[in-house]
Amino acid sequence: MQFDFDTVPERLGTDSQKWQKYQGKDILPMWVADMDFKSPPAVIEALHRRVDQGIFGYARPVRSTVDGIVSTFQRRYGWTIDPSWIVWLPGLVVGLNVTAQAFAAAGDEVLCLTPVYPPFMTAPANGGRVARTVPLVLDRAARRWEIDWAALEAAVTPRTRLFFLCNPHNPIARVFLREELVRLGEFCVRHNLVLCSDEIHCDLILDDIPHIPTSLLGAEIAARTITLMAPSKTFNVPGLGTSLAIIPDATLRARFVRATAGIVAEVTCLGFAACEAAYTEGESWRLELLAYLRGNRDFLVAELARSLPGIELEAPMEATYLAWLNVSKLGLKDPIAHFEAHGVGLSEGAFFGVPKGQYVRINIGCPRATLAEGLRRMQAALKALPSAASS
Repeated sequence: MQFDFDTVPERLGTDSQKWQKYQGKDILPMWVADMDFKSPPAVIEALHRRVDQGIFGYARPVRSTVDGIVSTFQRRYGWTIDPSWIVWLPGLVVGLNVTAQAFAAAGDEVLCLTPVYPPFMTAPANGGRVARTVPLVLDRAARRWEIDWAALEAAVTPRTRLFFLCNPHNPIARVFLREELVRLGEFCVRHNLVLCSDEIHCDLILDDIPHIPTSLLGAEIAARTITLMAPSKTFNVPGLGTSLAIIPDATLRARFVRATAGIVAEVTCLGFAACEAAYTEGESWRLELLAYLRGNRDFLVAELARSLPGIELEAPMEATYLAWLNVSKLGLKDPIAHFEAHGVGLSEGAFFGVPKGQYVRINIGCPRATLAEGLRRMQAALKALPSAASS
């Protein structure tokens, strides 16, 4: 491989939220969606060039930055974006909050499918809106998480204004198919809902499944869609706070921009520099990253079968570097505390909208040696269970 994904970086004692969480404890952090890989060399070099300029004033994207996004999305997804559709944001979570503020009034409702990235549920509540959740259903025979269409229809009320979609989905790592997306789009049209589609993981699809931007499903659906994108997850630059909303409809875009006024910070000059380099020069690195993540996923699957009884990956991990693990068979009231006591820090499933004790999420975006050590510690945690000791 041209790029190094095996070197274990030293992040202890740095400004890393991921590693600071367990400062002073022998706990390997495998929780937040932040990879333990250096960003692409092209991104690092672009940041060095920008720092060497020595002036860090208020920034606006230059033409090459916008052109890099437009050409990348055209080449990768066949999506022709007008530059005027882009609204820059200092983070995707900001986009969820702005969308809730812009298109729902206090007391109005926002639908989403659970389990899901926690801000999908907290963003509406931050402004007095109501998050209404519809659980995804696991088809065990097909090993696939499915949308419960009847439950989704039943969840709509006269106060429903928005639908939040996550595709590829965090945390279940599913890529929704065209027929599902079309049906979701038609659902939003029928109920006159604005569709906010978080597609931040779309460049991290591990299997041979195409990503279909929601705005490509037809003019009627595109006219009510806000697509949230960012280089942050793919190229490991979340700390640079650079995201974008792509909003084809001028009326929706104006309402969205109005909701940002006075409260949403501007993207920084370093964020723009990293974004341009990631999209224009980062493709060879991205492809090697995907190959490495596939290897990590396969290693995880093999270890679950070999040495981690009672922990189940119920459906294939099609995208992202985040695996959703069912731990309910372990009978733990607090699985996070149990695994932390044995040296590994995971994400609590309850944050994603499921009952506590059923699921955990693990971040496999790390060197293989780190993943192997994390799984070894999880194995030790299983051996310490009373049922294991008595068997």
